[in-house]
Amino acid sequence: MVHVLGSRVLLRPTDPERSRAFYGGALGLAVYREFGTGPERGTVYFLGGGFLEVSGRAESPPAPGLRLWLQVADVQAAYGELLGRGVVVARPPLREPWGLIEMWIEDPDGVRIAVVEVPEDHPLRLRV
Repeated sequence: MVHVLGSRVLLRPTDPERSRAFYGGALGLAVYREFGTGPERGTVYFLGGGFLEVSGRAESPPAPGLRLWLQVADVQAAYGELLGRGVVVARPPLREPWGLIEMWIEDPDGVRIAVVEVPEDHPLRLRV
């Protein structure tokens, strides 16, 4: 078994400046670290217990099946905040049949992002 010490999602956007404006500005993700120089420099953002690295440049958008899942304490508050920052919401918050409250947004390259609230009564909150 590989002993994993840390992990992060690596995202190679088609327009790094536009993606940094989205993740750092519109979503308001805190910066963990930055490296390199120029327009393709790297920026690593905190994602709760993980990280999202936006660095380099791709000729085409990321794989169409790529999705990000961001858990928040209050999805309705996040909805209002994101609308206020001009983020286009693909689907407003909705309680799913599996019990989570999910809202969907997209980054500038079309990467779909689920913004999720785990309600107090959901099994994910149970401590065994």
